[in-house]
Amino acid sequence: MAKEIILQDLQKTGKYMMDKDLAWGTAGNISARCEEGYFISATGTYLGELEVEDFSYCEKGEHLVGKKPSKEFLMHEGIYEEREEIGAVLHSSPFYSTLIANTSLDLPSNYFVEAMYYLEKVVRIPYYHPGSKELAQAVKSKAKEGNVFLLENHGVIVCDVNIKEARTALQTLEYTAKMFITAMEKGIQINGLDEKTVYSFLHEAGYKPVRQWKK
Repeated sequence: MAKEIILQDLQKTGKYMMDKDLAWGTAGNISARCEEGYFISATGTYLGELEVEDFSYCEKGEHLVGKKPSKEFLMHEGIYEEREEIGAVLHSSPFYSTLIANTSLDLPSNYFVEAMYYLEKVVRIPYYHPGSKELAQAVKSKAKEGNVFLLENHGVIVCDVNIKEARTALQTLEYTAKMFITAMEKGIQINGLDEKTVYSFLHEAGYKPVRQWKK
């Protein structure tokens, strides 16, 4: 895909995230694979108003073109290195998802179709300071275990084969977290699907290609 299209898609995604309350302020960073490296939002940028010049091109741990990249660029790079099929990584701190990340609660993935697919594997990452090598390494070490990561006391990461799928995964994560918290607040019992039905959906329904997870 041409870099111009990638940058346009990232710009649209940043605005979409802000418009849908999936990001706020300058918290968060987004990236997409391009050639041998990736474009990532520059440090201190507001995701809702990204310009083409607000992206940095990085490759193999080095900043090569553009403004100074987000200090969390190595966190993105670790996912790309471990998962060759991943085309985009979105990191933000949406309210309900981050609330879950800040607790010991497990987010159910058996509520509805999109949750079963996009939230099939949700991985927790212990707290490390944002932008630290320790956080980047922790994410990289878990990269093959899921496409959704809850960063404790920090936020979330979603990754997928392209920007559109990653965006859908992020929205599904926040929607499900809001449903879960709202049900708890109001004392509503949600009837999740049983394990057999979830397995059948993932492996037999043909909704999306089955992912190959690390054993």
